[in-house]
Amino acid sequence: MATQPISKKTACVIGGTGFVASLLVKLLLEKGYAVKTTVRDPDNQKKISHLTALQDLGELEILGADLTDEGSFDAPIAGCDLVFHVATPVNFASEDPENDMIKPAVQGVQNVLKACVKAKTVKRVVLTSSAAAVSINTLNGTGLVTDENDWSDVEFLSTAKPPTWGYPASKTLAEKTAWKFAKENNIDLIPVIPSLMAGSSLTPDVPSSIGLAMSLITGNDFLINHALKGMQLLSGSISITHVEDVCRAHIFLAEKESASGRYICCAVNTSVPELAKFLNERYPEYKVPTEFGDFPSKAKLILSSEKLIKEGFDFKYDIEQIYDQAVDYFKAKGLLQN
Repeated sequence: MATQPISKKTACVIGGTGFVASLLVKLLLEKGYAVKTTVRDPDNQKKISHLTALQDLGELEILGADLTDEGSFDAPIAGCDLVFHVATPVNFASEDPENDMIKPAVQGVQNVLKACVKAKTVKRVVLTSSAAAVSINTLNGTGLVTDENDWSDVEFLSTAKPPTWGYPASKTLAEKTAWKFAKENNIDLIPVIPSLMAGSSLTPDVPSSIGLAMSLITGNDFLINHALKGMQLLSGSISITHVEDVCRAHIFLAEKESASGRYICCAVNTSVPELAKFLNERYPEYKVPTEFGDFPSKAKLILSSEKLIKEGFDFKYDIEQIYDQAVDYFKAKGLLQN
């Protein structure tokens, strides 16, 4: 008598064209999952070429859906065991963060979770949150430890409106909305809270987060002075993780039965001056500047990944490997001299 084949688990990755999502799709296919992924425009070959290339690895369906279109996730999520909600609207230059980022992020998480309830097959939802949802507060001092009990101060963000305030506000409010909905509808929700991500990318365009992590090496004054220094002043540190470790943590937590609640995923905590010193020593050919005047040399806080590590997760990449890969990636893209 023929034995029944073990049916593949099906995972849905929301927002497949992105930096994290496209690598997550690849790793899931390599682990033998059947994968469905949503993109805004499945007919835009240029935007999805890196996803169609992954179809050689296994069963991958690319479907159209939009965060702001309620009901558009019903078909992609139907029949799925796991859902990874990775998509988020990002527009740092927005003049209207409320409508460009906050509303679509909150609406998007509700639309995805509503589809999960309708599907009745989804065992767990893994949500990509952000360090920007835990680390922004008005506390002073150094050596503060941030863990999963902490939340960014939305009232401070929406009243003081520091540069790029819309992004941390959108991530915090979207995660809080997800928690409320998950509790009311009995959804097993696991938010992953990654820091700034680097490494290399499958996407046709260079992700803004690698550009930011590489700004001291490329000498991009705007990114160094506004984004990188701004990040340390606003969130308290420069915390970096390899994108592959972030994706591995998503899958690890999706599969780990004992996992519950939020998990910070952060490999390295540093500051702009400390990072510049490290980069200058490791890559002397790029003459990374190490003088920052009276800019704070020490990070205000560290993002603790202790909970994730206690769950049994191992980080694969340290700061040297993260930057070696990012430098090679930039050279391959023609953005750095060999």
